[in-house]
Amino acid sequence: MTAPYMAAGNLVRVYPAAEPTGAGLVWAHGGAFVHGTIDMAESDWVGRELAARGVTVLSVDYRLTTETAHHYPAASDDILAAWAWTREHADELRINPRKLAIGGTSAGGNLAAGAILRLRGHAAAPALAVLAYPTLLAEQPAPSGELREKLLASGDPDRFATDRVRAMYEFYLGGPVDGAPSGAIPGLASDEELAEFPPTIMVNGDVDQLRVSGEHFAARLEKLGRDVEVFIEPGTSHGHLNHPDEGTAAHDTIRRITERMARL
Repeated sequence: MTAPYMAAGNLVRVYPAAEPTGAGLVWAHGGAFVHGTIDMAESDWVGRELAARGVTVLSVDYRLTTETAHHYPAASDDILAAWAWTREHADELRINPRKLAIGGTSAGGNLAAGAILRLRGHAAAPALAVLAYPTLLAEQPAPSGELREKLLASGDPDRFATDRVRAMYEFYLGGPVDGAPSGAIPGLASDEELAEFPPTIMVNGDVDQLRVSGEHFAARLEKLGRDVEVFIEPGTSHGHLNHPDEGTAAHDTIRRITERMARL
């Protein structure tokens, strides 16, 4: 397999498929919009694992938000730039544009969904959204009683409490969440904006309060007749793709993604 390499002015790290199937995935790591790198497992390990299974992965080294810079839409613009570059270089990357997906983990899942909404109406829309434990609402619904019991038993029930999630989005936006565009908070998208959302696979953590926003988003897609598959990886907390050595969950998620990509 060809070694990963930087491209697009160091915006992306390319993981060439060992045996190309034409499938490609523009991928964004998580980190609450302020942390994370393309070297973390949910970026690098995922890229290598999918490339070994025939999917060329382009991991985006997007700008992180700071106190003074890179608020929305900086990171979102980087995802769109990576998407455009990948489309332009699809032939040399041995990617079939009809098999090109976009996705990410946690905040990266937000960036992927937001980019899809910003691409609405463009011919270059993704063939598939791959969302792993995404955060999609700044004001997320309360967890079910069953999930709340699991969160309480975990010993860290308020890791993604309402005020913390809202504060994360306010920092990302550089201001209040009221009136924020759907490109920044995809869960705010109108039915009209979601009416042509691409087929979607979503894999959520089990003991993860953020899965409430993901499930809410997926339910809306399903109600609109969109093609959406939602899985909960049993026994996992938020960020299980960062821990491939802890049980089989991360490997199970890679299998789910690979199988869905193979159906493009």
